[in-house]
Amino acid sequence: MSNFATGKKSKAISDRSGMAFPYREMRKEWNGSLVHISEFESKHPQLEPKVQKGDSQGLQNARPDRVEPPVPHLLNRNAFSSGIRDSIIVNVNDPGHGFVNGDVVRFRDAKAKFPEYPQVSRLTAGNVNVAQGHIVTKIDNDNFSFSPNDT
Repeated sequence: MSNFATGKKSKAISDRSGMAFPYREMRKEWNGSLVHISEFESKHPQLEPKVQKGDSQGLQNARPDRVEPPVPHLLNRNAFSSGIRDSIIVNVNDPGHGFVNGDVVRFRDAKAKFPEYPQVSRLTAGNVNVAQGHIVTKIDNDNFSFSPNDT
């Protein structure tokens, strides 16, 4: 391809006024119109608004909320009881325990003998401190029961 002519003697028609002007005095506007320098209008600033980023909402090193594991707590003295002597069901008084039927409770560090619980003759450290725990049966908000032989 060849080079374009310089247009030093050429004329061009303005798209705005329709008049003929020297080609070298013509300018192209933002909308593509070819106009004379005297008719040239720059683009209005409101037609090119500044780019706005979205509001920052996420944190860079966010940690999601989590559910805390249950924490151990001490039972009151004489918390174990049984309605019937030599029963295999053990009632536990633990105010505000929050257990529901089917939850598993685990006792730790029970003494080898339970002289303070004479009404529960089958209760020994071996069948209370089992690692897999005991299945809870809720009696009310302050009491639940388990069977030491349910493991």
